[in-house]
Amino acid sequence: MSNAAHTSENAINDIPIELVELQKVLEALPTEQRLLVQPAFQRVVDSTNRRRKILQLVQESIGQLRLDMKYLVFDLEATRRERDRYQEQLRELNGDQGNFNDESSPESE
Repeated sequence: MSNAAHTSENAINDIPIELVELQKVLEALPTEQRLLVQPAFQRVVDSTNRRRKILQLVQESIGQLRLDMKYLVFDLEATRRERDRYQEQLRELNGDQGNFNDESSPESE
């Protein structure tokens, strides 16, 4: 099998069934007509493959973004717990005198 035929088969295996069916119709055309249409068909196949790759990259990026967001939310919650724990410790050290300016006091506004 020639390299061009092998490449053509790989391209056909990677494209939607509708384009595979169109390829079969094109192969049935007389050589002269097939040679006129084949470059346009190949551009469509290339474009389809390029769009498929772009879609896959976008989906992977969205998946990574979701994972990153979960880590950020976890980190934010942990940071808030730490802050609350330290505020409580500071209140205990100050003897609950109310000297600590937290976010709910009017002085912090």
